[in-house]
Amino acid sequence: MFYRPKDGHDLPHNPFNALITPRPIGWISTRGLDGRDNLAPYSFFNAVAYTPPQVMFASIGAKPDRDGTKDSLANIRDTGVFACNVVSFALKDQMNHSSGGWRADVDEFELTGLEKAQCRTIDCPYVAAAPAVMECELRQIIKLEGPANYAVFGEVTGIHMDDACIRNGQFDVTTFQPVSRLGYRDFSVVKEVFEMGRPGE
Repeated sequence: MFYRPKDGHDLPHNPFNALITPRPIGWISTRGLDGRDNLAPYSFFNAVAYTPPQVMFASIGAKPDRDGTKDSLANIRDTGVFACNVVSFALKDQMNHSSGGWRADVDEFELTGLEKAQCRTIDCPYVAAAPAVMECELRQIIKLEGPANYAVFGEVTGIHMDDACIRNGQFDVTTFQPVSRLGYRDFSVVKEVFEMGRPGE
């Protein structure tokens, strides 16, 4: 099968997301200038550099109460900071519930019953139960093609890791089983890993 996205695919559902999988989930927490906290998952998320450490996520779509964007991006524009919470299998339901198109004045931490903790390097909350959290300062927002598509880049200024997830000096993802996004309404969880050395190592 071959299709041009501009012409359509003639399938019951758009296959694009199913081709780029698994995608890590950036569970982005922010605080608005009014002091209200927000928490929302983004599946267009990844690390993009080591030195300095940087991450990015893409916000697509808009809410009627946020003037052409979503709560996370609106807060980041105002404050210049955000946190990326890693989603464990144990937190999958809260993560999914926080993805709803809730009003800007709804605190998803309270909505989902999640305990907040306070970041150390930025003024932002994070999910206390998350196995790892990256505190980030905004570096740039890039407008992408499309009416409400933006890429957000941040520099990681602080990292939290659950001590229980560190084994033999390494952060072991099998201890918490990270959740990733597939296509359609599908998700996946990491339970097994394997190692391969690079050529010449």
